[in-house]
Amino acid sequence: MPKMKTRRAAAKRFSVTGTGEFKRNKAFKRHILEKKSPKRTRNLRKAAIITSADFQRVRHMLPYA
Repeated sequence: MPKMKTRRAAAKRFSVTGTGEFKRNKAFKRHILEKKSPKRTRNLRKAAIITSADFQRVRHMLPYA
């Protein structure tokens, strides 16, 4: 059986934690930042864990993660 291919777009967006969860970056940090409060933009810097609803989908995209 041939090797499974990794979805490269997903590989660039998600990384695996030590406990096997997937980390992601938060959205809404690219532009139109003037109207967003400093507290909000500061919290957007932090990484987040993907939800359980998306876990299976991401796991299939990254078979070797």
